[in-house]
Amino acid sequence: MDPEQLPLRDLHLPPEIGGWPPAPGWLVLLAILAAGLVWLLYRSWLRWRAGRPRRAALRQLSQLKRAYQESGNIQRLSIDLSELLRRAMLAYAPRNEVAGLSGKHWLAWLDQGMDKKAFTDGAGKMIESLPYRNPALGAQGVDVDGLLDAVYRRLRTPITRSTS
Repeated sequence: MDPEQLPLRDLHLPPEIGGWPPAPGWLVLLAILAAGLVWLLYRSWLRWRAGRPRRAALRQLSQLKRAYQESGNIQRLSIDLSELLRRAMLAYAPRNEVAGLSGKHWLAWLDQGMDKKAFTDGAGKMIESLPYRNPALGAQGVDVDGLLDAVYRRLRTPITRSTS
């Protein structure tokens, strides 16, 4: 037989291996990564939601500061700051731990977890007596900026519980 008359065809290579569907190991890895991403997003959302009262308290603090700058009424400021601190701390600590505190015990509780004792030794201690001060004295002898800074730092600093 003549080799030119043989019914031969060209070689046909098998199709290239495609990328889909991926191997089961890749699918498992993708599922683990997706679950990790969902978990991280959920934790971030929980942290953001838990900080909502803090953000609201800080917004209100800036409003109180502006109102004081306009009016100059130190008694109104001290009453509003005291109320703001009480409400904000009730959002972070159990009611039975915070609600009954007053005077020096309240100031000591506010100093928990802070690097400086702004409420027992610093300008923050004025928040205890300022609402009852003679209105004729005004802001005389009061470190208003120190008081506002102490409240700001208390709102920004996470509450830590002592085990005593």
